[in-house]
Amino acid sequence: MDFSHGIVHTPASIKASANTSLILEDILTLSKVLQQFLEYVRLYFVDLSNTRRCRVLSKEYFKQLIKSNRPGVTIAKASLGLVNLAMAEGFEPIGEFLYALDLSSLRILQGVGKGTILGILGKFEEKDPEDKENGVEVGMCPRTTLSRIIREVKDTCSAEFLIGCESEFILLKSTNPVQPLSVHNWSASDGLLAGSKGAEIMEEIADSLQASGIKLEVFHPESAPGQYEVVTGPLPPLEAADALIYTREIITNVAAKHGAHATFAPRPFMSSPGSSTHVNISVHDISGSNERKKIPNELSLLEKGFLAGLLDHLPAIAAFTLPIPASYKRAVDGVWSGGTYVSWGTENRESLIRLTNPASPSSRRYECRFIDSTANPYLALAAVLSAAMTKMKLRGDVKLQVQDAGSKPAANMSEEERKEKGITKKMPSSSEGARANLRNDPELCEILGKELVDAFLSVNKTLEECLLQDKTEDEQLTRVVEFY
Repeated sequence: MDFSHGIVHTPASIKASANTSLILEDILTLSKVLQQFLEYVRLYFVDLSNTRRCRVLSKEYFKQLIKSNRPGVTIAKASLGLVNLAMAEGFEPIGEFLYALDLSSLRILQGVGKGTILGILGKFEEKDPEDKENGVEVGMCPRTTLSRIIREVKDTCSAEFLIGCESEFILLKSTNPVQPLSVHNWSASDGLLAGSKGAEIMEEIADSLQASGIKLEVFHPESAPGQYEVVTGPLPPLEAADALIYTREIITNVAAKHGAHATFAPRPFMSSPGSSTHVNISVHDISGSNERKKIPNELSLLEKGFLAGLLDHLPAIAAFTLPIPASYKRAVDGVWSGGTYVSWGTENRESLIRLTNPASPSSRRYECRFIDSTANPYLALAAVLSAAMTKMKLRGDVKLQVQDAGSKPAANMSEEERKEKGITKKMPSSSEGARANLRNDPELCEILGKELVDAFLSVNKTLEECLLQDKTEDEQLTRVVEFY
């Protein structure tokens, strides 16, 4: 009997579907529309502290810029090392990058600013590289790093991925003191009462996402006070990260329009579960080999390699996916966060990696529950795919050292039960511990690149100092919900 269910997504079907981003030809043919309706173009970049930053371009300047050689704007090299007004060690106020526009990321953004706004992302490049042979790529650019890792996985493993994201956030009516907009239960309809501010905000967010070409699937009230979740559909990794940046931008802008503050902070209310960005990843073979086909209730060679590599490097990956002290208020046992043990489980939400729909090859995927929204999505996905690649590239039947946790959370097992299943490692309990794990993982560091890792570690340490500078927990919480 075939137990497959759900919409079938493959890399080919996603590529064949209508492209919701714009391309240069679209812009040129839409010049009349742009003249009449376009207000501004927002050029976004996301730094190493996961701060969304933007430059706002006039429409006339943008139209001239995209026709120029190497379209882009210059940005101080120190910008990637800024945390508020503090500069991380290793960064100096000297030199500029060219932030080169990536026209494939261009899209109309609804709900962001007045009138019609275009959003676009890019990649940091050397304006005039000293090393001409290595070209213009900047090793510490998050978007460049993810793009490179995607190419390496495709070349070495004959694999591609589709990624869908679940964005959890809390609507606040005040950040000092921190007060939720409403109180409701998980998926309870009273979280979307007609005429309520929560319903108005969520409906406008949903409308704006779809009008912006974001593949919205579901939204609903979540468990914590004022908490909601938005689920967006599968895309290739770089496009998924781009869509997540635009999704967060739309959510925060629409909330602000209604006098609320949307926070992606990991766990503002300790009596409730926290907020995360669950990342759903399906693994797709592009080699055409019959040996690597998916069948029901059995992991393919690529799926097994993906899981094995991820489990090997999870304690170090946490530096990128759980990057701030507040991340570890959510990443505890017993609150459906995935727990503290390096484990995976079939339909087990208290495992860091949940295998879902095992009997349905067309919808089988891994839900990564060890990522929160304070993580830079480009760096988080680059770390995940880099770790997976370490075992996927072996192209053989990889033996899983950690067995399926089954129906019992690892935290509820005895020491002997965990040992039998190979559950012997724990995640770090602090951002400082996560940084130490990353330093002590040479394989992962080598794949990601020394320039990126060194820069990230420096910025992350400065970020921790910034977020912990206040004396009281209430002051620290206000800082976190306003920062994220």
